[in-house]
Amino acid sequence: MTAREYPERPIVGVGAVIFDNGRVLLVKRGHAPMQGEWSLPGGALEVGETLEEGIKREVLEETRLIVEAVAVIEVFDRISRDEHGRVQFHYVLVDYLCRVTGGSAASASDAADLCWAPLDDLGTIAPFTREVILKAAKISSSL
Repeated sequence: MTAREYPERPIVGVGAVIFDNGRVLLVKRGHAPMQGEWSLPGGALEVGETLEEGIKREVLEETRLIVEAVAVIEVFDRISRDEHGRVQFHYVLVDYLCRVTGGSAASASDAADLCWAPLDDLGTIAPFTREVILKAAKISSSL
């Protein structure tokens, strides 16, 4: 059991949607929840950290990329219950459209792997993640 399991209150998390030539950056989660699944780079906010500081830190820790937040894509709850119906994980997630300003992509820290996935081939990720990516693509095309 991790310190984030069965929380007393929701944990604030941030996620980054990063595009490059019609592809989106995905990381393979190294820890629960979603361990072993492909998702967006991101993680939990630290005390005293702003949302934008958190997204920059998390992306750097997981991908070695330096980013800037461009726009908020979506804010939503991610609640997972155990077999007894108890809340095992509860995150309030803020996903950002981000632009790379430096670094070279390589998996690090909590990410077991990373890849640049074509937008027309997102079948291996969770439906809510796919929806956020497609919403971000619409926002990105209007900027």
